[in-house]
This record gives sequence, C-alpha cells and structure tokens, in this order.
Amino acid sequence: MPLTKSAVKRAKQSISRHQRLLPYKSNMKTMIRKITDTVKEGKKAEAIALLPLVHKSIDMASKKGIIHANTASRKKSLVARMVAAK
Repeated sequence: MPLTKSAVKRAKQSISRHQRLLPYKSNMKTMIRKITDTVKEGKKAEAIALLPLVHKSIDMASKKGIIHANTASRKKSLVARMVAAK
C-alpha cells in the first residue's frame, strides 16, 4: 500500500492510465489472433484484406506507448510473413 500522498496519487494515475490504454492493447491482440486464425484456415484473400487493419492496430499501440517501436515492427513483420507464406 502506498504510504505518502504522492504514492497514493501515482497509484490512482496508474490505474486510470491502465484503464485508458487497455482497449488499444486488447484490440491489437484481437486483430493479431483474427489474422492468425484466418491464415490457419487458408483464407488468403481475407487475410490480405485484414493486414492493413492489423498494422493499424499495432501502430496505434506503439504510438500510445503500450509496446516499443521495435516490438511493433517485429509483430508487423511476423504477420506479413505469415500472410505471404500461405
């Protein structure tokens, strides 16, 4: 438990930031899962159509500071290779 006033405030800020940023991380994970499932089912046309949306969600998470820029690049590359392979 935080003891000082500043620690209490930081805890509150941390909770509110977490609630504000969580949808971006959740959306990113959902989109990656969606394109992964689409590729596994062999639906290449759908996967190609989903690719820009997945890249957008990953970029948004990176822009908000949820994931590092290099992590975003790695995830985008992984998704693109997955789609290209099928």
